[in-house]
Amino acid sequence: MANLKITLVKSTIGAVPKHKRTVEALGLKKVNKTVELPDNAATRGMIKQVQHLVKVEEA
Repeated sequence: MANLKITLVKSTIGAVPKHKRTVEALGLKKVNKTVELPDNAATRGMIKQVQHLVKVEEA
């Protein structure tokens, strides 16, 4: 199964509280930090919700 590299590129300060919780659930706490998660429907849905805050690459 493929993985996705997700990087937080924009701060969550001033973001909608639901988006802040989604970013934290992805495992991202600080700007420019990267996590590697499995490419599945749940992860894709979370990324879609906060696509304006993150950068996604195939790993």
